[in-house]
Amino acid sequence: MEVRTRFAPSPTGYLHVGGLRTALFTYAIAKKAGGKFILRIEDTDQERYVEGANEVIYNTLRAVGMNWDEGPDVGGDYGPYIQTERRAIYKEYAEKLVEMGGAYYCFCDKDRLTELKAVQEASGVNPMYDRHCRNLSPEEVRAKLEAGVPYVIRQKIPLEGTTTFHDVLYGDITVDNTTLDDQILLKTDGLPTYNFANVIDDHLMKISHVVRGNEYLASAPKYTLLYKAFGWDEPVYIHVEHIMRDKQHKLSKRDGDASYDDLIKKGYLSEAIVNYIALLGWSPKGEREIFTLPEIVEEFDISGISKSPAIFDPLKLRAMNGEYIRALTPEKFLEYAEPYIRMSCKGDFDLLKIASLLQPRTEVLSEIPEQVDFFDEMPDYSLELYSNKKMKTTPETAKEALTAAIPVLENITDWNFDALHDALFNLIADLGVKNGWLLWSVRVAISGKQFTPGGALEIADIIGKEETLKRMKKSLSML
Repeated sequence: MEVRTRFAPSPTGYLHVGGLRTALFTYAIAKKAGGKFILRIEDTDQERYVEGANEVIYNTLRAVGMNWDEGPDVGGDYGPYIQTERRAIYKEYAEKLVEMGGAYYCFCDKDRLTELKAVQEASGVNPMYDRHCRNLSPEEVRAKLEAGVPYVIRQKIPLEGTTTFHDVLYGDITVDNTTLDDQILLKTDGLPTYNFANVIDDHLMKISHVVRGNEYLASAPKYTLLYKAFGWDEPVYIHVEHIMRDKQHKLSKRDGDASYDDLIKKGYLSEAIVNYIALLGWSPKGEREIFTLPEIVEEFDISGISKSPAIFDPLKLRAMNGEYIRALTPEKFLEYAEPYIRMSCKGDFDLLKIASLLQPRTEVLSEIPEQVDFFDEMPDYSLELYSNKKMKTTPETAKEALTAAIPVLENITDWNFDALHDALFNLIADLGVKNGWLLWSVRVAISGKQFTPGGALEIADIIGKEETLKRMKKSLSML
């Protein structure tokens, strides 16, 4: 049997981290087995539909390298792959289920259902449809249909016995049929509910494995009953645990937690994001944690999926992102970093040199603008920055250091890092002082900061002789 998996997001906005992890697990299962990865858009909840969300889904999956074999924009043998374009299919199967005795027409209006729910809640009863229309005679049903009375089609749940389904992670799960509601399958607008559409689509698209959140465990018995009513085989179920913000709260885009796009805008690399979310609820064999997408596919095994919630740890993601950044070639890092450098550094500097200073010190690209804002123009700064206990410097020693250093630097004819190094380290030897005593003061004088990407020599090399001396003389005049 060919392994066919599907990622079926709703177009309700940005692709959240939890949704991207579902896509990743689904993709890995298919590709590990040499199967097909299908993209299906589940847009039957039109009230939550967000314009442009389909493109966000397409762009995100492509950006991380999870290309689909079948889907709305690439076609396939089992389309359409957008649910609102499959309306006639759902109606056909809902009506067929009625004929087979597994569903029925319900003509209860909103007022009756609202009153029923209120009475049940007031009585301390779990709200559930009372099956008022379940036993209407064929003649009564026909008359209402001919009269144009609005209706839904509901699933006819057995009134006794149990239903058992199997999940790879949780094993066999059995529920009492009396606890199951006669859920709506087809709404009054002719569109299916999610619980009906996903069963029809998964069967018709020959889906072999279904990965979804374990909040759907409660609905799974109803899916099993639908499969049985039609006489179809069920797919393999893998209900994964939630990704949590902390021990009490689920990660949720409704609560403002980060989407994939948010993380990219904050300066995380796509590869690092994918690597990190793969480890949220899945454990590869061994101690290794850094994996490319093809390596995740190669290593992936369903047995490694955890039944415990995974905590989203921003600090661990930062650290992993830093590893990815440090592994880039200098040229590739500059490609990523340049837009961030240019946010606050617009001068005509050697950007590759600036990037080389940033790369070993950067974990998230959005940190860059603040690190390089002094290249264009010296910020206002306090003379207290010259005070450093470790370097044994004060504003007074800084005045001595700058007074000694300026004429030495003025004498350099070929301004470059090596020349700067030789000149200042010869001066340090002549003065008989520690390196930091001199270099700390020079760095503060030309950057206005205590902490910079690179030291005094690297900064002076980048900003040039004229600007270096101009800044040092101005700083000296303030001491």
